[in-house]
This record gives sequence, C-alpha cells and structure tokens, in this order.
Amino acid sequence: MVQAYVLINTKPGKEKEVLEGIKKMGIKLLDSSLLYGEYDIIIKIDAENIEKLRSIVLDIIRKLDGVERTITLIAAIT
Repeated sequence: MVQAYVLINTKPGKEKEVLEGIKKMGIKLLDSSLLYGEYDIIIKIDAENIEKLRSIVLDIIRKLDGVERTITLIAAIT
C-alpha cells in the first residue's frame, strides 16, 4: 500500500465543491481538510501501488472542475 498527501489548489471559490467531488469519487480517503494559505485542500489517500496513485491524481483529481494544480507527497513510513 502507498499512502500520500495531495495538496490541491483550486479556482477561487471552488474549494468546497472540489473537496465534495473528491469524496464522491470512491477514492480511499483517509483524511481531508480545507486550508488557509498557499494551498486550498489537503487530502491523505491510500492506494494499492504507485501506478494506482498516479491514476487517482492524474485521471480523477486533476480532471475535476475547479482544480488548478496538485502536489503529491508520498509517505516514506506509514
């Protein structure tokens, strides 16, 4: 298993909409928060492997309306 934190920037005013969209996508979401500061959302996800993680970020999260940018941090020790 691979755990990762994904930092997400959204278009202004789209933070809640994007987070709700992520929650509806069937991703194994371990935690999530709306943020103040440089990033708008942080999520912690669990994926079967690196390829599945790539697919979640590129094919699901980045394609959501309102997402402008993501940064993925893979946990070294879980």
